[in-house]
Amino acid sequence: MVNSLLNSVVACFLSSLVMCLGWILAKRMISDREKMSAFECGFDPIKSARSPFSLRFFLLAIIFLIFDVEIVLLFPVLSTIVFSFNLNVNLGTYIFLLMLMVGLFYEWKEGSLDWAQ
Repeated sequence: MVNSLLNSVVACFLSSLVMCLGWILAKRMISDREKMSAFECGFDPIKSARSPFSLRFFLLAIIFLIFDVEIVLLFPVLSTIVFSFNLNVNLGTYIFLLMLMVGLFYEWKEGSLDWAQ
């Protein structure tokens, strides 16, 4: 009982000591405002926050999210195909991939994938 209490007190003391030393030794410069500010999509944090936002960047980010979610949804299908053959799973996977391919070709035809024109 006493040993665990002593260990807790020592741990609290050491963590407080390290935190205070870090706070004292940290270099806090007011002139380094840009480095300390949040980084938001390449915008300059010092200038106006109402600068125009590129719609192409937003569309590309949405496309990335869609295909990222698609990869996450396909991982369980791969494990199902490896361990057992199920016609319903394979048919559903093919329909899902067909829908993704139609969406990809639509975005390609629309020009959303052409970043630099």
